[in-house]
Amino acid sequence: MSFQPFEIEAYLSRYEQLVRYNYAESGVQPLILGELLALAGREPAWLADTSLNYPEVNGSRALRERIASRYPGADADNVLVTVGASEANLLAATTLLESGDEVVALCPTYLQFTGIAANLGFPVRWVPLREAAGWALDVDALNAAMTPRTRVLAVVNPNNPTGRILTDTEMDALVAAADGVGAWLLADEVYSGAERDRDTETPSFHGRYQRVLALNGLSKAYGLPGLRIGWMVGPREIIESLWRRHEYAVVSTSALANRLALLALDDAVRPRIIHRTRALVREGFGLLERHLARHEGVFSVVPPQASALSFVRYELPLSSRELAARLRDQEVLTVPGECFGMDRHLRIASALPPEILVPGLERLNTLVESLTVQQG
Repeated sequence: MSFQPFEIEAYLSRYEQLVRYNYAESGVQPLILGELLALAGREPAWLADTSLNYPEVNGSRALRERIASRYPGADADNVLVTVGASEANLLAATTLLESGDEVVALCPTYLQFTGIAANLGFPVRWVPLREAAGWALDVDALNAAMTPRTRVLAVVNPNNPTGRILTDTEMDALVAAADGVGAWLLADEVYSGAERDRDTETPSFHGRYQRVLALNGLSKAYGLPGLRIGWMVGPREIIESLWRRHEYAVVSTSALANRLALLALDDAVRPRIIHRTRALVREGFGLLERHLARHEGVFSVVPPQASALSFVRYELPLSSRELAARLRDQEVLTVPGECFGMDRHLRIASALPPEILVPGLERLNTLVESLTVQQG
């Protein structure tokens, strides 16, 4: 079987260390360790007695209990701590899918789970989100895509790359579609907490349906990607099965990361992190929007409701790969829409401090000015 590379990650790993202005990462400006400790009112010496032994393989009980407390009806045994949400997606694919199964996913989306499924030989059916309707779910297309062979319905909410949050009606439609064929609903919820246009957190699919597997982690809304802490919340029996495969894949996460994750999710600390995240998301999108508006008729974007991301449409005589390459020549990294199967778009992350964001956007504007002069 031919191997399908994870295109967006291959792109990032090739270029992200070679540019000055990286707008291709999908989270907010990462915290440094000192900032996290300061938010928690801890001194660095607080870490000195951390054992560098293995933690509990499925995640420390204290961490699993703290995660479970955010999901009504869950307890520690409903939680598996993973190496980021990326391991969670791998475990979900290798645990849930069996011979003859199919996957249904929304598009555009983060393509890791579907790429793993395709590499394992499972067909993927796509349900397009409607850009003209603000990236709304096409319920008729969803229902048409579901078949008795559908084993997993994969959803990212808030969405990557568009930043759209599903409405309650759309969430109900997704649950009904999964329930209608007995499929698992795999809900990647890593951007919950990074809301731009509201102060309420995006609701989880957990508790809406008995076959929900909810994924989350500290990389996106928390600005802690280097800890590589993710988690899965679901029925005990499936968590047990995922745990067995987790032991093959990585054995465990790190003891130090478990302790810092427990600190980040503390009831007193977490709101401070979320406040920081939303401030970066809101200010950054405002700056991006103002810079894009300099070129009338060139850029358009459905304002993201959450996340660090904007999926920007452009009208220029270049493919998204070509435009991204021209920007790389200016030391600016964006993600071409073709990585999501949609040309004439760029994914731009803007939840960054102004001193990082503005200079790169100025270079984007300079490039666009040169291209529009050439057109004229």
